[in-house]
Amino acid sequence: MKKTLLLALSLTAAAYTAQAQATAPATKAVGPVAGPAITFEESKYDFGSVVQGGTVDHTFKFKNTGTAPLVISNIGVSCGCTTPEWTKVPVLPGKTGSITAHFNSTGKMGMQNKVLTIESNAAAGSTTVSLVGEVKEAPATANSATTAAAGSTAAPVATDVKKVKEKTTASKVKAKVK
Repeated sequence: MKKTLLLALSLTAAAYTAQAQATAPATKAVGPVAGPAITFEESKYDFGSVVQGGTVDHTFKFKNTGTAPLVISNIGVSCGCTTPEWTKVPVLPGKTGSITAHFNSTGKMGMQNKVLTIESNAAAGSTTVSLVGEVKEAPATANSATTAAAGSTAAPVATDVKKVKEKTTASKVKAKVK
């Protein structure tokens, strides 16, 4: 009987200990990374949709969460349609910098995922950010549809507007001279 009672008490104590360890919060403190470290506010930007030929500009902000100055040496892009600009000076620990990505959708169609690979002296090595979204077909203009249907070789309306503007400007100059 004593053995059974002792076994039951031991099992109960073991169960409580296991439960306490499972629910205890992690006490491991996370400090700054030794050396430079880059931490982005966001690593992916969804630009929604853009009409073909349109452009998207977005600035990715980052912070040096390490203990040494961070230097971005290069940014590789997945396509020539995306051009990056970035903070060229060393970013001191605790300070921020930025990377601006410019995406030109000319010649693109459908879903896009433009990846920028950031090469730096960060302890973790290179990292990536991306622009994602959809490029939609530009709507056909009524003028170009009419011209195509008629088989005409007439100049677009924009040229006519320019000529009218030039004539109006010339008339104003003559009126001021008199």
